[in-house]
Amino acid sequence: MARKICVITGSRADYGHLMPVMRAIQEARGLDLLTIACGQHLDPRFGNTWEAIETDRFSIDAKVDIGLSDDTSLAMAEAVGRGIIGLAEALHRMQPDIVLVLGDRFEIFAAGSAALLLSIPLAHIHGGEITEASFDDAMRHSLTKMAAVHFAATEPYATRIKQMGENPRFVFHTGAPGLDHLVRTDLLERVDLGHELKLDLTGHFFLITYHPVTLQADLGQAAAKALTDALSCFGDASMVFTGVNSDPGYTKIRRIIENFASLDPKRRKSVHSMGQRLYLSAMKSADAVIGNSSSGLIEAPAFCVPTVNIGDRQKGRLQGLSVINCGEQEDDIKAALYSALSKDFREICIDAQPPYGRGGASKKIVELLGTLPIQELSIKGFHDIM
Repeated sequence: MARKICVITGSRADYGHLMPVMRAIQEARGLDLLTIACGQHLDPRFGNTWEAIETDRFSIDAKVDIGLSDDTSLAMAEAVGRGIIGLAEALHRMQPDIVLVLGDRFEIFAAGSAALLLSIPLAHIHGGEITEASFDDAMRHSLTKMAAVHFAATEPYATRIKQMGENPRFVFHTGAPGLDHLVRTDLLERVDLGHELKLDLTGHFFLITYHPVTLQADLGQAAAKALTDALSCFGDASMVFTGVNSDPGYTKIRRIIENFASLDPKRRKSVHSMGQRLYLSAMKSADAVIGNSSSGLIEAPAFCVPTVNIGDRQKGRLQGLSVINCGEQEDDIKAALYSALSKDFREICIDAQPPYGRGGASKKIVELLGTLPIQELSIKGFHDIM
């Protein structure tokens, strides 16, 4: 019988990384892909991104609405509880052999909890990483302890997972699967991208993603305002802002961004979800990737595109030479942007080695999913480092 691999995705962010793995599972002999969509995917406020999954010709075997009513910490905690209930019911009905998740989001924390309590082996992608200014950090490490199998994006992350007591036999350095889009996806050239976005991209072009900073008192709102103030100094630049995630505080940050974009609709666009092909096409064509998203550290360096990484949300994550870190004040952001646009720095970006590679992870992950000894994954010991 085919081995059933259930992929659980909660948002456009993790789906973009999981999609190449899902495609490889779909194409593999001896594996049967099951898919659960939950969280932001089912929320009209975030673009009903579950539709992109079906557009990519994947069947959604279950939809679990976790009922995130607003952007408060209490609403998120309640949503995690509903997520555990709904995901446990779906997994109990589907009976997969392995559950596969990626990252550190609260809905994925609920998925890991459900799989753990149902004694279904959990495989986790992108463990061992650090993001000090976000509670995602604790959720990621919690998922590592729930998981029996680990697919790490870099060797240092694999080492850190082992340091957490995980069995080295089941810790694998595979690379970042989201980078497989670089070789599998037909990306648009800048002229065609401009037509698609209905923007004039003949001048400077910025791709911007700014999310709440969940361990800051104001959740990153002051920094979001400083970002838009800094960007207003680049009046000739076209800008695309991608959607804010559903962490506490997203409503005010989204309002700051949408108000700024509305002041110059011919040059600025705010979108809830671009889809992976359009998003990566924009990244490839951008003069700079700006904000506090992990994509500025993982994907942008593979395109040799400069990143302006604002604040501490990604603090602790492995970075390449193409990343400029800056503070959250307007002057800091402006200075970083001028550096990113300089000829000297762009030459550094071209020569820099991307720390997460340039693709190939999905094939490794799927080969391992097909051969792992499932009977050895049900009981975990703590592996001491001597």
